[in-house]
Amino acid sequence: MYDVVLLTLGSERDAPGGGCGSGDACCGGTSDPTGKPPAEPGAERCETPRVPVLACADALTARGARVETVIARSDAEVDEVLARLDAPARPDGLAWPDPDSKVRLVVATANDAQLRAVVRRLVRRYAPPPSRRPAELAGNRTVPDLPPIGVLPLDPARGGPHRDLAAQLGLPRDPAAVAAAVLDGGVRRLDLLRNDGGSVTLDGALLGAADDAGRPLHWRGRVEVDDAVLTDGADPILACAIGNAGGYATLDSLPLLTTGDPTDGLVEVAVAVPVPTRATLGRKKKIRYEVRRARGRAVAVIPRDERVPFLDDGVGGELSRKRSWWTEPGAWAVFTG
Repeated sequence: MYDVVLLTLGSERDAPGGGCGSGDACCGGTSDPTGKPPAEPGAERCETPRVPVLACADALTARGARVETVIARSDAEVDEVLARLDAPARPDGLAWPDPDSKVRLVVATANDAQLRAVVRRLVRRYAPPPSRRPAELAGNRTVPDLPPIGVLPLDPARGGPHRDLAAQLGLPRDPAAVAAAVLDGGVRRLDLLRNDGGSVTLDGALLGAADDAGRPLHWRGRVEVDDAVLTDGADPILACAIGNAGGYATLDSLPLLTTGDPTDGLVEVAVAVPVPTRATLGRKKKIRYEVRRARGRAVAVIPRDERVPFLDDGVGGELSRKRSWWTEPGAWAVFTG
């Protein structure tokens, strides 16, 4: 029978750059996809496991699994959990995941940023340095097959245009169903986006911002997808969406990504630019939007403006220099029902 670790990210995470959100977002105190802290920081400290975690632990225990609940408040504490997934020591000294491990990991997530934080630590643990790349690593990958993860959503499924990654993938949300998936379900391998800033993307990134009235603010930059140039930096950009799945498919009512598929080995990119139309007699010139799309193995964004705000799996930041994302086909995995 399996040893199952139920991992929750605590409220005092010290990951550089806010890897799991901001404020108390790691604690599950917000369902805002931007990762903004709740209205009363500290109101929920995650000092004890959440009810869905306890229910999932009971369901796993009832099936004979040995269960441990862990609340990790730092990257070091997350890494201690992930070390249990290691294979026996290798002659080359590399840390490597054990494909036959009897330890299974369930991550309790209040938002996609928390799941991203754990996968980011998996990549940091198991990605070999280029100088020590082993022969068995696939030519189109920089990481081995990462261990599958059970995803336990802490919040109910959201309505509206933004669905979390668990909903997009059709993963179970009920704690008992999650337990069954971890013990009896299949494994679905998914693409991963890595970037040269040292992080990862599971769902997608949206570059750009809006004013207080919700109107997109223009910015300029060069966007390349493989050999295709979506904009050379001369056009004002309303938004740039970089998608692995489909959560960043629209900006308000403007369709951006149309074919997001986290299993096709490709990244989908869309750039929305304003296009003026010819004025007719007695009428003012109108502005319409043009969306340019491309799919490929990698995308590079070179901002012309000093700082371009973005959201990456719900984690906010600012882009001030070139950033590249590339696809790692089938690098990470989830347990399915």
